[in-house]
Amino acid sequence: MSAGRGSEEGDGVAVRKDWLISCRDVAGRRRDIIVFTDRGRVVMVAPPGETAVLSPLEVGRLRAALRDAVVDAAADLE
Repeated sequence: MSAGRGSEEGDGVAVRKDWLISCRDVAGRRRDIIVFTDRGRVVMVAPPGETAVLSPLEVGRLRAALRDAVVDAAADLE
């Protein structure tokens, strides 16, 4: 999976876990969609002012990242 993931803990300090999904904009330039959780919510950051164009494989990666983020967000609420 091309989704990068931050670590959950570093030296005893909680670090935000995020997923990075590669995509392209309508001009064909490489961009990223970032997914992370915040206090039990899933946050998705798209390329600023751009449209993300995803291949079927990239859509699968986005789906997997969102699924993982929902699991993490639900755990935050427990």
